[in-house]
Amino acid sequence: MSWFNFFQTKTEIKHQFGRGINANLSPDEEELFNKSYEAFEKKEILDAYEYFFQSLENFTNGISNQNITTSREEEKLHFEILQGCAKIRGTITKEHLYAESILTKKESASVALKRYILERNYQLTYANYFSDSEFLKLKLYHDNITMSSQKVFFPLRELALNADFDKEHAKCEFTGTQIEDIQHLKPLDEKELQIKYDFLHTWIEELIAKIATFPPNDNAGMQSFSLLYFYFKVDYLLTPKYEIYHKMSKKIQEYFSDENATLEAKNEELKEYIELLKDIPFEEFSKNFYDAKYTFNPSDRTSNEEISAFISDSLSKIRWYKNNRYHQIIPILYSYIAFHILYNYGLHPLTKALIHTLVEIQNQSFFNALEYPALYNEKTNSFAKKTIISKIEEIIEPFQERFKLLEPFGNKLNYTTLNEFSNSFYLQLQELNFEEI
Repeated sequence: MSWFNFFQTKTEIKHQFGRGINANLSPDEEELFNKSYEAFEKKEILDAYEYFFQSLENFTNGISNQNITTSREEEKLHFEILQGCAKIRGTITKEHLYAESILTKKESASVALKRYILERNYQLTYANYFSDSEFLKLKLYHDNITMSSQKVFFPLRELALNADFDKEHAKCEFTGTQIEDIQHLKPLDEKELQIKYDFLHTWIEELIAKIATFPPNDNAGMQSFSLLYFYFKVDYLLTPKYEIYHKMSKKIQEYFSDENATLEAKNEELKEYIELLKDIPFEEFSKNFYDAKYTFNPSDRTSNEEISAFISDSLSKIRWYKNNRYHQIIPILYSYIAFHILYNYGLHPLTKALIHTLVEIQNQSFFNALEYPALYNEKTNSFAKKTIISKIEEIIEPFQERFKLLEPFGNKLNYTTLNEFSNSFYLQLQELNFEEI
């Protein structure tokens, strides 16, 4: 069984979108994983780990991203794993695995931060925080006697994901914290930052203008969809880090977890941070972005049945708004569905690539600014039909050997309007058949 397939298509994605991995894994990924499993069974521990790490390596245009590097001695295997702003260093012997990631210097950590990481030790399953003579670190120690590929995947994933999250959280939540060991992070090109900054403000202006068109009474539901759509859109398309990401994710979490607050009150909370974003200077905005490499997906795989159920429920809401003649919310809802799925669910690489294609079409002006080929002309309401059909075939074809009932559906889509196109696209997503025959 393969745990690691992500976004494996021929389509070149030149920028980071969302929180997952925008890269290709080795075409031998599944074979490498199986070799790792067999080597663990034979107690060839160092060989097993080498195969395992090779299965996690990802590539851009056929060139390794060096998200995982290893070096081997006779009795030891040393490795480094990159996950966002976290760098994990480790050593493996036949008997043990040890890995750690630096958070910050011990002497500069506040009492509040130390209290936080003590609480984190109760929340984590495999990893735990400690301090050495200089740093606060998150570490993992495992016995290799009964190790397997599946058994090592989840502890390393927990270590990497939480090291990345806690470094960003500490920087934003605990004033004055200087996170360490981040030399591998690269700044974004200023042109790209300017495009993202300009579109942030364009989207805020569009949001305010759209909400002004809603009926004065009983519009809380429409406002909620519009505001959440904005948050999910910024998260996926702009992919901010540090404070912007921290504040936005906190607002979204509070919206869905607070069962006692009214919709009106929740909407006001969402609007509050948007007002702050509206006035953010470019220099401050730019500090919230970096280019990084990722090894693990932050979300567990969601079943296709659950995704299909969400699509059905969402399309029924659209029908209700159509029947009640609230037409101004319809385009937002069609885009909201895609961004909600990308934000909340762990997706099969095929599903993720298809939904990304729909997002490209629904947000063509943004992708035009980033110099991606045009799939839709917003002014003439016309589609690059042949290109879209080819793109969908390109995404599905690599998976047809394993999933025999998968079929490209580009020629089945409705190219009349963007709304009709989106509706037909979601219906086709529900028809995807991942049964292995």
